[in-house]
Amino acid sequence: MNFLPALRNLVSSYQAFERYSAPHIAAMGLTMTQFDVIATLGNQLPMTCKELGEKTLVTKGTLTGVLERLGAKGLILRETNSEDARSQLIGLTLEGQSVFKQVFPEHLEYLSKAFKKLSSDELKQLEESLKLLKDIF
Repeated sequence: MNFLPALRNLVSSYQAFERYSAPHIAAMGLTMTQFDVIATLGNQLPMTCKELGEKTLVTKGTLTGVLERLGAKGLILRETNSEDARSQLIGLTLEGQSVFKQVFPEHLEYLSKAFKKLSSDELKQLEESLKLLKDIF
């Protein structure tokens, strides 16, 4: 079985997605990873760095730097975890929530322009195929 064409298309698709998505996010003053963190924390209770890393799939080393930069912008807050004083809870500040409410729907609308080119059946098939691939690994 030759899976290399499928692998090549998967990687090429992700790269094409980044080329499409990243400039729009950059125009809003964020990096892809910063957007991912803000989108994950938006309308959520504060969460630990571990939970945030699992939900964003950002590595711990990268997440630390991203959180420092978002903290410097006044977009996130860190508070001691009352259930485990060794960890911190990360959440959005009021300004961070405001940024989330602006950039998240705007970027979803931007992405929908591309995804609208797929029929409902094609989108469902793509979703199922990607889930299957994820489950395999």
